[in-house]
Amino acid sequence: MASQPLLPTPSLDLSLLSSTLHEFLPFSARLEQCLPLAGDASNRRYYRLHLSGGPVRSLILMQLADPEGFKVSEEAVSGSGEDINELPFVNVLKHLQAVDVSVPRLYFFDEPSGFLFLEDFGDVTLAQACQGSSAEIIEQLYRQAIDVLVQLHVQASLPSKVPCLAFSRSFDVPLYLWEFEHFVEYGIVARQGKPMCTDDWLPVREEFENIAKWLAEQLMVFTHRDYHSRNLMVDRHRLGVIDFQDALMGPVSYDLASLLRDSYIALDESLIDSLLGYYQEKMCQALPPSQHAAMHLHDVSTFRRLFDFSSIQRNLKAVGRFIYIDRVKGNPNFLDSIPRTLQNVHTNLTKYPQFHRLLRHLSPYVPEWQ
Repeated sequence: MASQPLLPTPSLDLSLLSSTLHEFLPFSARLEQCLPLAGDASNRRYYRLHLSGGPVRSLILMQLADPEGFKVSEEAVSGSGEDINELPFVNVLKHLQAVDVSVPRLYFFDEPSGFLFLEDFGDVTLAQACQGSSAEIIEQLYRQAIDVLVQLHVQASLPSKVPCLAFSRSFDVPLYLWEFEHFVEYGIVARQGKPMCTDDWLPVREEFENIAKWLAEQLMVFTHRDYHSRNLMVDRHRLGVIDFQDALMGPVSYDLASLLRDSYIALDESLIDSLLGYYQEKMCQALPPSQHAAMHLHDVSTFRRLFDFSSIQRNLKAVGRFIYIDRVKGNPNFLDSIPRTLQNVHTNLTKYPQFHRLLRHLSPYVPEWQ
């Protein structure tokens, strides 16, 4: 095939990329095209490098916004505060590779330039693979996602030879409350243009704290933190995991809530019930019986309550994040997902009488609930 001309990409030095491909990757290849890809909610930029003359036909180029700014996570964290001397993405990647999670191979990290040359998992996310698919195919894909999640929660929860910074940070009460208050700051105050009155804010804060305390008491596992249908890539028969750099320790229910109460795709309630049961079954098979009770794996009602409470917290945080991304980063692409996410919260708040107080004091500030 004849070579195609390199596309002009103002922010990249294409001759430098070509030289890097030739000199530093574990194989030699020629750059044919450099195509920008749609960005996510982060400050990173992505490109697909089309190649010829090598063992792979394309790579993903991740460009860091600030090559020296990787020590500060884009997400709030709680932890030991230990020094970070390695890019979190690379650090967590090594840990997940060590336990055979399907994450993209890192071919080369050009630290001075802030370029990461990564394996290409393709363009098909789990969300896209489900569009127009039969119920049987959707369930099959989500069971595969649960299989990978069990792998994360079991194998990745064990320290590997590569020290992983995820073990130095965790969900605790202050972090949960920060995420709740992030929703109030942007999902209510910024969105409505006025603060909550004290008579509403105080009981809301009290209920948020009750949820945070219960979640923080749960047994901790390795938690991806953003395990949803846009961060899972369907690459033929494998499911690739991306966007894992903010991993930390958290309850088993957090990633489940991210996956099954997704802001981007609505699953049937019967499927959610089935997938929760499938997760519990697989976890019981993978863990010794002594750990089953600590995770409520045999207690269907308590496990479901843990899942629903995590969903409330996770979904409210997502709404605040979507508005933050719009107002602060100038990216409105996530606003369309707010109504579905708020409906998830409303369903769970209505389901439990203990949350009717929270629902009563929040509803005046959420137009979708009125």
